Amino acid sequence: MAIQKWLLFVFLHVHLHHLILAQPPDLGFSECGVNGDYTENSTYKKNLNTLLTSLSSKLDKYGFYNASIGQNSDIVSVIVLCRGDLEMEKCRTCVNNIAQQIVKSCPKQKQALGGYEECIIKYSNQSIEDTQSIFSPYFYSSIKDASGSDEFNRELRKLLESLRVVAAADDRKYASGNATGPNFQTIYALVQCNPDLSPQDCSDCLTEAYGDMSDCPCNGKKGGRIFTNGCNFRFETYHFFREMTFKAPPAGKDNKTARTVIIIVVPIVIVVVLVVCISVILLKRRKRNLRNGSQSEGMRVDDLSTEESLQYDFSTIKAATTNFSNDNKLGQGGFGPVYKGELPTGTKIAVKRLSANSEQGDQEFKNEIKLVAKLQHRNLVRLLGFCLDGTEKILVYEFVKNASLDQFLFDPVKRKQLDWERRTKIIGGIAKGILYLHEDSILRIIHCDLKASNVLLDEEMNPKIADFGMARLFASDETHRRTRNVAGTYGYMAPEYAAHGQFSVKSDVFSFGVLVLEILSGQRNICFRKGEYVGNLLSYTWTNWREGRALNLIDPILRESAELADDILTRFIHIALLCVQENVADRPTMAQVVLMLSSCSLDLPVPSAPAYSVHSDVSLEISLKECSNEA
Repeated sequence: MAIQKWLLFVFLHVHLHHLILAQPPDLGFSECGVNGDYTENSTYKKNLNTLLTSLSSKLDKYGFYNASIGQNSDIVSVIVLCRGDLEMEKCRTCVNNIAQQIVKSCPKQKQALGGYEECIIKYSNQSIEDTQSIFSPYFYSSIKDASGSDEFNRELRKLLESLRVVAAADDRKYASGNATGPNFQTIYALVQCNPDLSPQDCSDCLTEAYGDMSDCPCNGKKGGRIFTNGCNFRFETYHFFREMTFKAPPAGKDNKTARTVIIIVVPIVIVVVLVVCISVILLKRRKRNLRNGSQSEGMRVDDLSTEESLQYDFSTIKAATTNFSNDNKLGQGGFGPVYKGELPTGTKIAVKRLSANSEQGDQEFKNEIKLVAKLQHRNLVRLLGFCLDGTEKILVYEFVKNASLDQFLFDPVKRKQLDWERRTKIIGGIAKGILYLHEDSILRIIHCDLKASNVLLDEEMNPKIADFGMARLFASDETHRRTRNVAGTYGYMAPEYAAHGQFSVKSDVFSFGVLVLEILSGQRNICFRKGEYVGNLLSYTWTNWREGRALNLIDPILRESAELADDILTRFIHIALLCVQENVADRPTMAQVVLMLSSCSLDLPVPSAPAYSVHSDVSLEISLKECSNEA
């Protein structure tokens, strides 16, 4: 009897659950048009049913579809769009549910708009173009007020404008992200356009949508959503969108088969995952115990076992550089001299020999080897190997013919070789190299010491970022970190790093902005001269920018060597000023910077004031010393 009751319970549970799932939920929102009704047996009704029943199978890879069938008074046009982060299977389910529910919400009307949180549909008895604009903007609003509403709105606007740039350039016409609002609350937002819009049309649509926000009941609230003709956006103070990219599953699977597979596979997967997790935990614990029990002082070659194939004998390096001859010396850095050399194979190399009192210690040395050995990009200098022999710590790099950027940029004679084409190539190459470090490499790396002397130029004047001794490795979900050991170069260091030890990808963005202004002006940030003005490059640039005289910054060599459009020069200054803004959240990411540099049609936000100088008497003393040396 007990077994019969249990079987009856399971039967009812499964079948009731199936019945509940078979009934799609009511629409999250809907609006019915006023442009006429249709009758039950009309041609319009048949055309509408034909479109609605085929929608989910017609979606493109971005979850978008629009089409028209019929003629004259019987024409039906439909537009459907899933949210950009939605996997295809869920997108199809969402669209199927709307198709069933929208005719219930608008049972006779020839025009209708409706949807859920993750997909929307719109149809009418007009053309596709007219269907796009038949409804006024739709607003959704949270009932809760945002704390510090004015500041909240300002940070929200900045976030939306940065996402607009990314979405306009994205094939899906979708972007999501977050920013920090007042009282440390995080603002999450996504923006989206119909994928068939051009980048400019998408940007224009979102710009207009942002303008409608002042009329939205969501103004000053913790959350809101606006649908306009061709685009939409949403913001909340909780994480409501997905971060991952999904792939569409194979179509045509039988529901019963799928359910059977799930019943069998899921328990097996759970057991396997548990076994793997336990194994990983035990392995990590074993490694930690081994590490804690090993020698804690000094540095051993064993620590670099994964890079053993890169190790050179000291005798080989000594012979390659002719016993570190002064004739082969390329320069002197903060960590020691750099020599030109040639291996027995004929390969030319650059050898960085760390001095005994070098600022780069064991940890930084290991950093540079472990990080750079794993990086492969045309705009990063390639590490060939290293040498450890007693107190000798040596790094072996590919030889880059034209030495470092500063030797050209700050030399009044050599600077003439840097025409506009070469300078823009150098700026673009540096941006792509930093973007690779931040987002595209197998590791996520903050360089932390980007400056002109750490950018090398090959024989074709392509830039290669070098010197990763200060670099920091970030986890994929890590946004910022704080350190007590602030190290870098004054004049290039972001203010939050110099003053508080806080660094992030935006620290490199700040340094990049300084470097761009130096490339445009041909002068150093900490010792800028223009007429009678001697001081800070950022201060000079900002003052002239606000007064409409930004082009005063440009190197006279550039203006004399070629006829350059003022708007192009101004745009590069504009991008640099966006990078050096004092507020970390205001600075763009390197992905956005690369887009700005590559497309003149993208609108740029208005920059706020830069950090004129990093702190205090130390930077002032260094600046005055540099100026006196160059005088």
